[in-house]
Amino acid sequence: MTEPTGKNSPDSDSPGQLFTELTTPSRRHFLRTIGISGMAAATAPVWAQAAQLEAPVDDSEKPLAKGEQRITLTVNGQPYTLNVPGNAVLLDVVRDRLKLTGTKKGCDHGQCGACTLHINGIPVNSCLSLAAMHQGDEITTIEGLEHDGQLHPIQEAFWAHDAFQCGYCTSGQMMTAAAIIKDPNIGADDASVREAMSGNICRCGAYKNILAAVQDARSKIQGAS
Repeated sequence: MTEPTGKNSPDSDSPGQLFTELTTPSRRHFLRTIGISGMAAATAPVWAQAAQLEAPVDDSEKPLAKGEQRITLTVNGQPYTLNVPGNAVLLDVVRDRLKLTGTKKGCDHGQCGACTLHINGIPVNSCLSLAAMHQGDEITTIEGLEHDGQLHPIQEAFWAHDAFQCGYCTSGQMMTAAAIIKDPNIGADDASVREAMSGNICRCGAYKNILAAVQDARSKIQGAS
């Protein structure tokens, strides 16, 4: 069938026509979808684009390519042996190789905190850390906070206090919060919590609710201990 042309053609891209186009199989829809997915893939590092074709989680039997190093990481209690380029950033390895996409790529300059995860219990901006530096380390991502289907108290508190809007920064906020609650060097008063959380930026401005969630989680964790 010949596609219609003129004022009422899908080529005019009015909202109603776009909705019809995106919900009805067509050659144009297919080509646009391919274009969008291709553009998204192009934003990933070149080595990650190649890895996504296979996405292996165990490279112990795979020969090293030029410039690669073999590292062993324990992520959320699961050991992984991976061949990674020497310049591979930990954030990209976690997201693109291990498919743990709860850790977010934000500013990519260590300024927003969206990529925060724990390395040996310490909160770290994973966008500034090379994967090869963490041979043998214990890494926890947001996916590893819950155990056996039970949410971590900080996860429950963020939910209860509606401590997010868009949610993009939330995983990093939670990872920092979970760490500072256990840190005896950080005071339990509101001012100390705000200072300790200052490296995590919430562009929605949900700071009041985030603070309430952290303090609520603290009371539950300390009450359970």
